[in-house]
Amino acid sequence: MKKKILLLIFCMMLVEISASNKSKVQITNLNCEKLSDPAGVETVQPRFSWILKSKERNQFQSGYQILVDTCRQNLDRNIGKIWDSRKVISDQSLFVTYEGCKLRPSTRYYWKVRVWDKKGNVSEWSEIGSWQMGLLHKEDWCGARWIGYKELPDSMRLVPGYKNADDYRVGNRAKERAFVPCFRKEFELKKKIIEATLYVSGLGQYECFVNGKRVGTDFISPGWTNYDKTVLYNTFDITHLLGKGANAIGIIVGNGFYYINKERYVKFVAAYGEPSLICFLKMKYSDGSVDKIVTDKSWKCSPSAITYSSIYGGEDYDATIEQKGWSEKGFDDSEWKNIILVKGPLGNLVAETDYPVKVMKEIEVKVVKVLPDSSYLYDFGQNASGVIEIQVKGKKGSKLKLIPSELITNENFPDQKASGEPYYLTYTLKGEGIERWSPMFSYYGFRYVQIVGAVPEQCKQKSNLPVIVGLKMLHTRNSSPETGNFNCSDVLLNETNNLIKWAIKSNMQSVLTDCPHREKHGWLEQTYLMGNSLAYNFDIYHLFRKIIRDMKDAQTEDGLVPSFVPEFRLSTGAFRDSPEWGSASIILPWMLYKIYGDSTTIREVWTMMTRYAGYLKTKSENNILSYGLGDWFDLGPADPGVSQLTPLSVTATAIYYYDLSLLAQMAGILNKKEEADFYISLAKDVKMSFNQHFFDYKKGVYSTGSQTAMAMPCAIGLVDEDYAQKVVNNLEDSIVQHDKRLTAGDIGFHFLVKTLTEWDMSKLLYEMNAREDVPGYGYQIKKGATALTESWQALKSVSNNHLMLGHIMEWFYAGLAGIRQETNSSAFKNIEIKPAIIEGIVSVKANHRSQYGNIVSEWYKSNKKLIVAVDIPVNTSAKIFLPASIGRTVVESNKRVEKNKDIIFIGTDSNRMIFQLGSGKYRFQIIEE
Repeated sequence: MKKKILLLIFCMMLVEISASNKSKVQITNLNCEKLSDPAGVETVQPRFSWILKSKERNQFQSGYQILVDTCRQNLDRNIGKIWDSRKVISDQSLFVTYEGCKLRPSTRYYWKVRVWDKKGNVSEWSEIGSWQMGLLHKEDWCGARWIGYKELPDSMRLVPGYKNADDYRVGNRAKERAFVPCFRKEFELKKKIIEATLYVSGLGQYECFVNGKRVGTDFISPGWTNYDKTVLYNTFDITHLLGKGANAIGIIVGNGFYYINKERYVKFVAAYGEPSLICFLKMKYSDGSVDKIVTDKSWKCSPSAITYSSIYGGEDYDATIEQKGWSEKGFDDSEWKNIILVKGPLGNLVAETDYPVKVMKEIEVKVVKVLPDSSYLYDFGQNASGVIEIQVKGKKGSKLKLIPSELITNENFPDQKASGEPYYLTYTLKGEGIERWSPMFSYYGFRYVQIVGAVPEQCKQKSNLPVIVGLKMLHTRNSSPETGNFNCSDVLLNETNNLIKWAIKSNMQSVLTDCPHREKHGWLEQTYLMGNSLAYNFDIYHLFRKIIRDMKDAQTEDGLVPSFVPEFRLSTGAFRDSPEWGSASIILPWMLYKIYGDSTTIREVWTMMTRYAGYLKTKSENNILSYGLGDWFDLGPADPGVSQLTPLSVTATAIYYYDLSLLAQMAGILNKKEEADFYISLAKDVKMSFNQHFFDYKKGVYSTGSQTAMAMPCAIGLVDEDYAQKVVNNLEDSIVQHDKRLTAGDIGFHFLVKTLTEWDMSKLLYEMNAREDVPGYGYQIKKGATALTESWQALKSVSNNHLMLGHIMEWFYAGLAGIRQETNSSAFKNIEIKPAIIEGIVSVKANHRSQYGNIVSEWYKSNKKLIVAVDIPVNTSAKIFLPASIGRTVVESNKRVEKNKDIIFIGTDSNRMIFQLGSGKYRFQIIEE
């Protein structure tokens, strides 16, 4: 008995020892290919990431173990038959490459991970994540065919498109409206389903229903591409929508960018084909057997109630010809015609991995006004991308017209002159109670909408017209998660942040559009110039990956990357070929590495990047490039447009140098020593030529001395170290002498913000932008803008919801809050917190959810103290730059910093003390003298 008691005590001690050795680090945010439980994964070596959390300071990962299996129950038993990585000694928690058994298409896999902390203690296993493989090869579609209501004859194909619908080369092509067809297929299930996956693409865009219920919440899916190169498909788990017995799939397909006819407003006309569809439904039964449904000759089709649809011109819907229940089982489709098999697009089917466009916010009407013609104007108070949702009741056959706009005339009528006209929507009532409708395949940028042919509910006694019971703006955008927030004590800066954020949201679509109305093109310069601003606020990894693919598809045989992609229409001259635009093909892969720690993209598109650099080399003369659009929309004496204050050769050659320097660094990452040496040498030659050509060594001035000409060389390393301070001083003097007014444009202002931030001139940047008396952000807000405008002056003649000039947002995070990373860091592994404490601002708070976790920087002034509070994620470290000279009293956790073992003093920088921190929460108090 005594031996049993002793054995029991010994076992209990072992349990206690084992428990004490368990790490308290928590594993969260499991991602495969940087998505949570993704479907449609096409890489055969997916990559895993996770985020660690701990209440302990200075915590980091020292090892990990990953298990993968097709059976969730195996993982519950800690068995990974597909892959068991065993313990790997590494702090890597981002993009860990799968190295297990060969993966099968259309198969679901489960995974989990555990880690070892800084003391070598192991954590609990994470929750179980999953991913589902996509269709890796053409044969994986199991014979699915492209189907349509009608086929576009080869003679009527119009690719690429033409900007001018009246161009003689267009002829009679893209003249007729395309049918917007409904497709359906009814089938019977005799056994219990345990898993059903639908793979589907409808061009231009589609909406899918199973047994009358909507599949997903995507809007205008799939994303738009060069359909001759790439066609995106979507993957959905529809197990919950199917049941034993009869079932039905119904899919409606609209035009999107696949067919744009010359009617109403068009930015261009094009015809890849008539709306068409392909899908494959794979079903797994409880007995282990598998069945499939594919698009083939057995499907039926019919015109829908959408009688006109254009991504540029609007949409018409006739509810009197609706076919109720068309996507449900038991619907009588005897009057429907058999589909035809069509050629379909030329491009390869590729899984869409970017976050889909969705309705992200509902905005209510703020004001309703009656107009002189007795129609009504609804004001939503916010200029944004989206669609109008109406609730209306009235007699069958009554028709109302909706005209959205971002601006209004002096008489309060919609003003579409700068946003593409005519764009409008029509709805014909079926006369059955309250009818709800919003367009499926068209969106616009607007704040106002005029309603013609109906009256507000409060006016129904005065008219026999249909009654508007409800009206909303449904704001649609790319559903990329938000990753940051900024707020400070300065009201105008907060309003500016909001102004820019609405422009970002309105233009985050399948591409990064310049404006959500007249163009909807993916102009490339804004991608990298606004890249950091975007990334502080949203997870743009997948959006940028998609844009990079678009650039790769658009690259010409001689290496040119055109100024916008997809290149649905051919532009001419600088609007097609401008170095500051095409250089996105080199800068974006670099940004993905710096922001997210992904070097895979660099490897995948190395050829594209080097071909573009080679193209620029052929266009240079003595290493100088002298063409392009330059500092687009800078503030000069003439109307905004092509650069006025800075020669084209300055910005073109500077960005060429920047491309070469980045290629040298990326070659180093890929261990391409020969290529690295080549680009280092070529960049050195370009730098020498640039300075010989543009720099006045005696005066310390570049070219015309404009803000752009002075800031751009500083920001990208073109200025020799011996002259850098002189150039920066001259830049500062010039700005002050010109009343601290903005003059830099689309290209230059980004580099001006960067230069003033890095040279500790945030006070000057603040004084330039915290004002409303001259063109700039405050000026736009004073004029009533609710989204960033295309011009500093907020001109009515150009777009009033435009992305390109929002560069100050990067300073809010990297300057005022000071959240940035060390030069050689990526994914914020090695963080810098370097806040700019400015007279006139009392408090600043910002956060950025990096790949490793949430970084927070907050400072405020209180009772002769400066408080600086920061959060540093697990598995990272940080240097914090505190505005205090040696000898000042600095307290953290109620201890002077020199007595705090968690904080290491590492030196000074100007009037700052620099400390090294591990992960954790810190709150510093700096006592004013």
